[in-house]
Amino acid sequence: MPVLLDFEKPLEELYEQLEKAQATHDKGKVDMSDTISQLEKKIQGVRKDLYKDLTGWQKVQISRHPDRPYTLDYIAGMCKSFVELHGDRNVKDDKAMVGGLASIDGQAVMIIGHQKGRNTKQRQYRNFGMANPEGYRKALRLMKMAEKFNLPVVTLIDTPGASPGLEAEERGQGEAIAKNLLEMAVLEVPIICIVIGEGASGGALGIGVGDRVAMLENTWYSVISPESCSSILWRSWDYKEKAADALKLTASDMHENGLVDLVIREPLGGAHNNPEAMYKSLKLEIKRMIKELSEMSTKRLIDQRIKKFSNMGAYADVEEEIAK
Repeated sequence: MPVLLDFEKPLEELYEQLEKAQATHDKGKVDMSDTISQLEKKIQGVRKDLYKDLTGWQKVQISRHPDRPYTLDYIAGMCKSFVELHGDRNVKDDKAMVGGLASIDGQAVMIIGHQKGRNTKQRQYRNFGMANPEGYRKALRLMKMAEKFNLPVVTLIDTPGASPGLEAEERGQGEAIAKNLLEMAVLEVPIICIVIGEGASGGALGIGVGDRVAMLENTWYSVISPESCSSILWRSWDYKEKAADALKLTASDMHENGLVDLVIREPLGGAHNNPEAMYKSLKLEIKRMIKELSEMSTKRLIDQRIKKFSNMGAYADVEEEIAK
């Protein structure tokens, strides 16, 4: 039985029935083909109803599903070849940030992204996808290499935030992220940024400045997680659902507010329910965006990128407001 989220509990009994029917069929004593087919159709129908009108918190849960594809899964599913490059040439190789040269249907790219782990050992090894300063410096080193060889940059964002430890701050966490924002703004090659899971705070933004910023359908992107927001405003995690709605952090909210350019549909039940279909869909979008951006001159590319992010949000001149 697949791992079910809280709101997917209506599927639990159906999956139990499906497993029993499949086990009986496999023994060869009774032909259960019709029953299995009917149960699969019923599961599909119930799942369609469950995913018809998801709340912000439910989408946060989907983005954290333990079976959801991570960066290395997408690379394996989309790229025919991948050569991982290591280290920031200063401190060490951050395992929470991976990147290297890849080929997507013959198109050479530099692909970079956060990497989480599947089990306890892997999660500790990858620091739960929370990069240290050396991870962001490694990402920048690879971007500058891509610029040197005129290769498009693709970043895959999936992090609960940058590493919050004291040592990360001592080694310049804020400076490393800020420098990435500055350098990515003027990088002379196309940059495509895609949120494939969680997009939290500066940890996500550190590889999130691009010509095209996209989000998968069941992902979130925000300055703070719903739990942390709830603990600050209500002094408790019990209001995380309310916080998720108030933050407007879903892909549809972000697109409606003009903060991302594209929402990429996921298979019914989330990317983890049909990874192969998700890889195919994402690859098509990446190829389309690379083709579109490659036709622009370097000056136009940079000018539009800077204008795109400069136009986000609202501001007021203090002196003008006082004069009024």
